[in-house]
Amino acid sequence: MYVRRLAGPEELDLFLRLTYSLDHELADDLATGRRLPSWMWVALDGDRLLGRVAWWTGTAGAAPQMLDVFDLAPELSAEERAEVGLRLLRTATAAVAGDARRPEYIRFLPADWREVPETRSHLESLFSVLERTGARPLVERLRLEWRPGTPVPEPTDRLEFRPVRDREDLLALMTPVMEGTLDAHGRAGLASGLSAREAAELHHDEELARYSSPRAWWRVAELPGSGEPVGFVVPARNDYHHVIAYLGVLPAHRGHGYVDDILAEGTRILAAAGVPRIRAATDLGNAPMAASFARAGYVTFERAVNYVWDAPGESGS
Repeated sequence: MYVRRLAGPEELDLFLRLTYSLDHELADDLATGRRLPSWMWVALDGDRLLGRVAWWTGTAGAAPQMLDVFDLAPELSAEERAEVGLRLLRTATAAVAGDARRPEYIRFLPADWREVPETRSHLESLFSVLERTGARPLVERLRLEWRPGTPVPEPTDRLEFRPVRDREDLLALMTPVMEGTLDAHGRAGLASGLSAREAAELHHDEELARYSSPRAWWRVAELPGSGEPVGFVVPARNDYHHVIAYLGVLPAHRGHGYVDDILAEGTRILAAAGVPRIRAATDLGNAPMAASFARAGYVTFERAVNYVWDAPGESGS
């Protein structure tokens, strides 16, 4: 067995000998600079592909932001998966990340992955390799989808909506929403020492500000008459899909069902644009948000698991 990076985009067919749900995006990612051949690694036995890993970034020219492909040949035994996976991941990570803090890992999973023994065994083999390199599970998330033809609730008189004026207008609402957040990534940011304002700025500038879709879609929810802000929603299009990118209810207004009104507004905006689908995600542990998506007609089509490395370099054996 030997491990190497791809020589160039012309070797994509080799990389595609194993399969995963992101495969259809890889060619365009390479063409746009969201991936580099030097971030795509394979483990080979002759010309047989034993495993593969790849990193992704949202901005061409930036450092890798996410490890989002890690696959091992399904015919490998449990012992072989451990051996191949560990050598592949260690070798590739040392070359791509060096001594820097390693990007987060994300894996999209079938919604019933725990109930299918073969699927569960394969995925747990991958997770075991990650944990041997010092990774720990951060969160499991529901991946949700709204499809055309699903009824969209009509506006009520409980809230009024206006466009977001500018960055500061939105940050002034994102910051207090961090209080008591059930979102694992938000909680991790605060636990790392970021203030609520700093965590909000990071989320805005590294994710929301990148969207090329109209900022006019972004909405602030207010109480009728007083104009007191209640929350906000960010309908958008990322590099791949139309999404409900972010939704928040201010702490003083939680518990009154406003989340349903705000989600409905975001859904109406995208549905009126004639999009083929709307994607969203929420933490498995965020029961109120998951219930709101279900009431709005969003269905769970997948799950996702995120792993993180708390320190740079290699740990584990």
